[in-house]
Amino acid sequence: MDNLAEAVSSVLKEWEQMKARLDQLFRERDQKNANDLMKKGITLFIQFLHYTNVETSIPNRSLDFDQLSFKPVNIRERLGFIMARPGLYHSYRQLSELMVELEKLYAKKNIKNKSRPKA
Repeated sequence: MDNLAEAVSSVLKEWEQMKARLDQLFRERDQKNANDLMKKGITLFIQFLHYTNVETSIPNRSLDFDQLSFKPVNIRERLGFIMARPGLYHSYRQLSELMVELEKLYAKKNIKNKSRPKA
């Protein structure tokens, strides 16, 4: 397994743990702790977005969504909503959906790369 695949696996594993904790926090209506953990979740999503678009994205730069080859639909609006209101349950649901969509795009990218003839 290469470094990128290991990094993505680590991000997804961390997200699953974070997601379980967020479920609990929102059930308990603990908005302050949910807000803090959501901010970490947003950072994790952006990190995963960089990993997915490794050839077109440079970390530590602001995201230019137009330059990304692999991105969920309406990412600018959806991520903007989540970042503006991280403590809302709806933001959590939206972030969860973005992670699922990005995971599918990452898998699609890997399938395309494996089916390409090697030069």
